[in-house]
Amino acid sequence: MHIKMIVTVPLSKALFAAFLFVTTFLLTSPGFVLATSQHGSVTRHYKFDIRLANVTRLCHTKSMVTVNGKFPGPRIVVREGDRLLVKVVNHVPNNISLHWHGVRQLRSGWSDGPSYITQCPIQTGQSYVYNFTIVGQRGTLFWHAHFSWLRATVYGPLILLPRHNESYPFQKPYKEVPILFGEWWNADPEAVIAQALQTGGGPNVSDAYTINGFPGPLYNCSKDTYKLKVKPGKTYLLRLINAALNDELFFSIANHTLIIVEADASYIKPFESNTIILGPGQTTNVLLKTKPNYPNSTFYMLARPYFTGQGTFDNSTVAGILEYTKPNDQTNLNLPILKPVLPVINDTNFVANFSNKFLSLNSPKYPANVPKTIDKNFFFIVGLGTSPCPKNQTCQGPNNSSKFAASMNNVSFALPSIALLQQHFFGANNGFTTDFPVVPLRPFNYTGTPPNNTLVSNGTKTVVIPYNTRVQVILQDTSILGAESHPLHLHGFNFFVVGQGFGNFNASSDPAKFNLVDPVERNTVAVPSGGWVAIRFLADNPGDLLWFCLDNQLN
Repeated sequence: MHIKMIVTVPLSKALFAAFLFVTTFLLTSPGFVLATSQHGSVTRHYKFDIRLANVTRLCHTKSMVTVNGKFPGPRIVVREGDRLLVKVVNHVPNNISLHWHGVRQLRSGWSDGPSYITQCPIQTGQSYVYNFTIVGQRGTLFWHAHFSWLRATVYGPLILLPRHNESYPFQKPYKEVPILFGEWWNADPEAVIAQALQTGGGPNVSDAYTINGFPGPLYNCSKDTYKLKVKPGKTYLLRLINAALNDELFFSIANHTLIIVEADASYIKPFESNTIILGPGQTTNVLLKTKPNYPNSTFYMLARPYFTGQGTFDNSTVAGILEYTKPNDQTNLNLPILKPVLPVINDTNFVANFSNKFLSLNSPKYPANVPKTIDKNFFFIVGLGTSPCPKNQTCQGPNNSSKFAASMNNVSFALPSIALLQQHFFGANNGFTTDFPVVPLRPFNYTGTPPNNTLVSNGTKTVVIPYNTRVQVILQDTSILGAESHPLHLHGFNFFVVGQGFGNFNASSDPAKFNLVDPVERNTVAVPSGGWVAIRFLADNPGDLLWFCLDNQLN
């Protein structure tokens, strides 16, 4: 399902922020030029040509939308404080826009990227320049298309290095390697989502997961495998990015332990784990310490989904290979390959325990500035409901007379025809309303017996919040059409995850257990299946900035 929130602030006149909590029925390196500033930061120029390219995977060749002909797309590297200018030229029949996932976009909302929210999409033959500065962030993020399902093929890493003369708050790695998890579709993803929107059923699943664009040896007719070659006795920084459309993914490397040091471009207290989980849109930096001597094995790197819902999903496993190179930089092709053991598909307890290990550094240099007091408190229930099937049409929702519809507080998002930031900036403001319910209008036992009426309303509704408001949001899963995990991404802001639990949130007892000392700071969080999560943030960024869910999207 898919949920959207937008932050709207007039860019002139009085300074205030407006959050449009909008819900949608969504089952859902190139050359660059540097210009040095007087402060040591630089302006980095990239050019992205959106082009069709023929790509072959699983013995299937197809023409698909790419950036500069690459799948995945090119790497962008900047330092904290740098200004980034990316000229995007659209050479394909599709409209397109790009989102810089996790970038705070401080007073640069026009560059955030969601189509019809902060910009009109870039039409065929047109171009657009994204112009923003990296402020107070370092680590790993990524960029992707934000129009329909084009992000299935249009995505790439966004690497934020520390400022010059600043070091990592952990061991300096021997080498840094981006690892992008994605998907391969033999079909056109645009046709897949179009069919799902028409029928109201869950979209068809991908044919394979990928690591850096390659499905690996566990799929039929797969001739492409990503191989990570390492040397003994070294420390590697793996920049892990989940660019899959909808799925949370477990990941593990056989016989190796990972040290997690960063999440969503924010440093955390390091901790070890043999397995990690990444929600769609989440990024994590991990340290991989290789074995001191050359081993007599190679090692699978495996990823497969975590899933608790009732719909269809790609229950397959992508594999890459970790190989140790000898001093002459050669590998032994006859070595046995060891496999890691991944959690079972619906291991919610592992997911909860793993998530609870994330804590901010909360050091003098990297403080956790979590709001201790709250000005605005919101309670949003998220989950799947239904919309009526159009007359004279058979649908594939829960029954032949309905479509699946995701909602927040029973409101399903209606996409505007004019970008919301454009409406707000020019004072039009007739494409949305400010009456979004800040609490459920009809409370019920959210994780218990579901209500008989599953219909949702539709609208482009918003909540207006004054600038510099200290906000708390409780996000509650529901079991209306089955409990499931809901990864939610907030544009333009980081937030602190101060608490989470299973069952219904208890406003009397649960806040006493909140972590207000060193909660993790993220831009994407999963509402636990059959549970709730509490987040806090300061609304200090003017603009129309979106909040949406990344699982089972029909966009």
